[in-house]
Amino acid sequence: MKKKIASFGWSLKFAGSLIFPKAEKKSIARKSLFGAVLCIGLSLVPLVVVTSITNGMIDGMTERIVGLSSSHIQAYVAANISKVQSAEAFKNYAEQTCSVRGVTGVYPEVEISALAAGKNGRSGIEVRALENDIFVRNKSFAKLFEVCQGDLSAFVNPDQNEKRPPVVIGKKMAEDLELSAGDTLRIITTRTTGNKITPKLSSFRIVAVVSSGYQELDQFWVFIPLEAAYSTLSMESATYNVMIETADAFSPDLVAIQKRLSDSFGRYANVYRWDQIHTAEFENFSSTKVMLVFVMMLIVLVATVNISSAIVMLVMERQKEIAILKSLGASPRGITSAFLLAALSCGAGGLITGLPVGIILTIFSNQIVHGLERLVNWISLLGGGKGQLHLMDPAYYLSEIPVEIPVNQIILIIVAVLLLSVLVSYLPSRKAGREKPLDILRKN
Repeated sequence: MKKKIASFGWSLKFAGSLIFPKAEKKSIARKSLFGAVLCIGLSLVPLVVVTSITNGMIDGMTERIVGLSSSHIQAYVAANISKVQSAEAFKNYAEQTCSVRGVTGVYPEVEISALAAGKNGRSGIEVRALENDIFVRNKSFAKLFEVCQGDLSAFVNPDQNEKRPPVVIGKKMAEDLELSAGDTLRIITTRTTGNKITPKLSSFRIVAVVSSGYQELDQFWVFIPLEAAYSTLSMESATYNVMIETADAFSPDLVAIQKRLSDSFGRYANVYRWDQIHTAEFENFSSTKVMLVFVMMLIVLVATVNISSAIVMLVMERQKEIAILKSLGASPRGITSAFLLAALSCGAGGLITGLPVGIILTIFSNQIVHGLERLVNWISLLGGGKGQLHLMDPAYYLSEIPVEIPVNQIILIIVAVLLLSVLVSYLPSRKAGREKPLDILRKN
């Protein structure tokens, strides 16, 4: 036991002398080692930033798609039953599921594809008729929607003297149709009269313009009160569903809650979980995340290969010392361990250099992006440009980057870098341990 401890002790000392020799002399190998440390650090910075931002963006999109679109569970109700023929009946039908174990919120909804007319043309829309208190009672609606114009209180508590029902529209639609809070939005639906299809025009007052920060999701949404849909719009093309919230959208109990809800609704509704409704989107998100991490880890692998070349040069420079140590009784394993410890120290140095920088850049990513936007737009303005550049265009991404430090993935990165540093250096280190003292002395 003492021999092993002593062996490891001098291996550790020898590894220290390889990296920080007492006698200062020119060493290409040492420069290569510090260059490898720098390369690993530089490769870790984009790896941490890309991983953190990708996780934050995907989690932010997931939160909005689940919370604002389908909720945790969604029940699609048949359109030809008596339970959906009036707003009151539909509410009562939906509320019967509140007693189901695991359900924390129930929100009946009517969806109608229609046409909206504004000051600047027309646009296809998706009318979402919900209860007036949806923006207050639903946690996702209250948290994720930002009011750009107007006031949501006029939707929650509508003015009884106003003939036009209140409506809430998305920011993108307001820009395209040149509408703002207080303007009139005309919604055109169709109805069948005999053998003819005729349009039905309904007028609404815009009380608020909102944005979820993810334009691709909300650009066609128009929110109206549930009662207004039944009283003013044609319901021939309407679809009826119930959004159902639970304590946790990612809980393993979600399948059991879905089964209980199916039994509660009976044969007049089909009940689906959010991951069944949005399968394509989340498979795309998952594959994107995996591919990005894979590509970035390849960059780290290339950076760690520099350690291997540095160790090869170090072995060549220290052949005399290896011969002397082996002549004094040093074991091949001890020599190999010393060079592996040197490689491991280089990997650790790269982590110490790159991880803090990557984490700091991630934390201040929004400020950096906005600063770059202002700088580019200022340069463009000096050059005569008129358009405004948006690096985080909400048409494709979230308007703000959700900052999230993925602790588990950072731990995985640390383990991977240290492991790769040892693996790529094993062959040259093993060769150093197998060097024969007489052969080295003859060569030199």
